[in-house]
Amino acid sequence: MKLGILFSGGKDSCLALYYASGEHEVVCLISLVSENPSSFMFHTPNITLARKQAEAIGLPIIIEKTKGEKEKELIDLEKAIRKAKEKYKIEGIVTGALASVYQLSRIQKICDALGLACINPLWQKNQFELLNEVVKLKFDVIVVSVAAEGLENFIGRKIDSKFIEDIRKVHERHKIHVAGEGGEFETFVLWAPFFKKRLKILKSHIGGKGYSKVMVLDSVVSKK
Repeated sequence: MKLGILFSGGKDSCLALYYASGEHEVVCLISLVSENPSSFMFHTPNITLARKQAEAIGLPIIIEKTKGEKEKELIDLEKAIRKAKEKYKIEGIVTGALASVYQLSRIQKICDALGLACINPLWQKNQFELLNEVVKLKFDVIVVSVAAEGLENFIGRKIDSKFIEDIRKVHERHKIHVAGEGGEFETFVLWAPFFKKRLKILKSHIGGKGYSKVMVLDSVVSKK
């Protein structure tokens, strides 16, 4: 099938893209830029750099803005998916949903209305397995926001074997979702096996304090 990816630029949507491209033809990315940093549906840290990631991957991207208001933001999501269907003739949508029934049920409803398949390659995947898969495939992923006790020093870290070891300890102490499914942390992918160019951060700054911080990527360039 021809597929569009709901793309946040984080590890989950990129891993979902990796899996989907093994069996289908991925023809576009779809991103929603929310004004609300507490959106129920959409990843927000550095989402404006999704276009830069799309260029590095070599796929076209459809970007739709939304105010990020609960339930109303689904109208903007449907608009973006409809555009992808009309422009790229997609037959299905791929999500990076891991455990959020709230998100998955709403995306499924939109896909049903538009006559599209809804493919969720990460659904109910063990979260430690997911992190290990990211490391095994040599994804270059950094943490760009944290919002949970115990993660104060995780901002800006790369997801590697040491990261997994450390977050296991935080999980044992605070019972967080180790893959960040509960919003405990968000990520940004600089490179994955399907990228044609690698992204490099030239300048960034960190805002917030304690265990609520965001790393803003002020300047990102691509290189071969």
